[in-house]
Amino acid sequence: MKLLVVGGGGREHAIIQKLRENPAAEEIYALPGNGGIAMDAVCVPSIGAKDIDKIVEFAQAHGIDFAVVAQDDPLALGCVDRLHAIGIPCFGPDAKAARIEGSKVFAKGLMKKYNIPTARYEVFSDPAQAIAYLRGAGFPLVVKADGLALGKGVLIAQDFSEAEAAVKTIMEDKAFGDSGNRIVVEEFLTGPEVSVLAFTDGTAIVPMVSSMDHKRAGENDTGLNTGGMGTVAPNPYYTEDMAKTCMETIFLPTLAAMRAEGCPFRGCLYFGLMLTPEGPKVIEYNCRFGDPETQVVLPLLKTDLLTVMQAVENGTLGDLQVEWSDGAAACVILASGGYPEHYEKGKAITFRGRPMTPTPACRLGSGLACYHAGDKLAEDGSLVTSGGRVMGITATAPTLREALAAAYQAAEDIGFEGKYLRRDIGQRALRALEG
Repeated sequence: MKLLVVGGGGREHAIIQKLRENPAAEEIYALPGNGGIAMDAVCVPSIGAKDIDKIVEFAQAHGIDFAVVAQDDPLALGCVDRLHAIGIPCFGPDAKAARIEGSKVFAKGLMKKYNIPTARYEVFSDPAQAIAYLRGAGFPLVVKADGLALGKGVLIAQDFSEAEAAVKTIMEDKAFGDSGNRIVVEEFLTGPEVSVLAFTDGTAIVPMVSSMDHKRAGENDTGLNTGGMGTVAPNPYYTEDMAKTCMETIFLPTLAAMRAEGCPFRGCLYFGLMLTPEGPKVIEYNCRFGDPETQVVLPLLKTDLLTVMQAVENGTLGDLQVEWSDGAAACVILASGGYPEHYEKGKAITFRGRPMTPTPACRLGSGLACYHAGDKLAEDGSLVTSGGRVMGITATAPTLREALAAAYQAAEDIGFEGKYLRRDIGQRALRALEG
């Protein structure tokens, strides 16, 4: 089979490495891919993830048998719709279903209409009205851009001045472009945060191993929000009883709501949850695999990924037994200094003191994976940095403490000027497990 993966980050690299385990996967193309992904797939850097016309042309010209649209933007732009229209099976939701992430206003309205637990909220399309509302609001609260914003369109305000600044940043300064034409202002929820990704064919749903993300740039959860500085799985706060409650009050009702609205969801549905004193509530939905949650969840998947994705596409997920490994996984992100704000690119990447290249010689070894995210090939064939989050180092082990130790040890093998990583990934989870 010829496979196509749309996207070019660490999430896509994790998906590609898992797809390669199926012997039927003769060739995998990544559009656009990145320098490190070239180790595991044929990258086409000239075609971006949002170039839908070119993606469709490429898929048709190369006889693609199955496509995975992994990134939010092409999903929202209807990439799956277009590929389906030319007869190519796909993993991922169509554009109507992708609105569950593409519009926070749509998602909040869905939850309100179908009594799915979430934070209280208000929607504004006029900044003056939003600011007037904030003068009488309680704090802290959360201000969210309506549309897609690379995971950065959520601002937490501790007081009125911060909330006013957030509204101006999103709606007037257009820090996130047209995604900020509308905003959602919602109550600030407290409690342990949990990420649960789930395979679903619109009716059947198979939750994956739970995970815990670390969004803040600085240690002890300080600094700006990022796309994610590291993850661990499973999340110790997500007990069997909690999983049952979430299935009954959130997961199944969400699928039923999407069917009722005429936009059944097929693909990977991401539930961002807060385990509040009143019970679990939805913080956000994503219409695709999370990043970097994917980098700790997929290594624990025992069942063949391509088989699962085909069952989702064919509507037969309920007939498939999906199995997971015991143990734990930990991912540590290596970022460029200054991320998520200003950072330099083009820094040479080394592996154990020598230039890193996309070759088997630069693999980390058993139980370890290096998922490339923000790097590219230099003219001499070596890798240089090209983004804020450069790569994720993932380890699997019988215990979380062992996985973390292995991931941090492996992270020392890789270097580049300005390399930054949080040294406290997984510590909160360890305290929950061992305390």
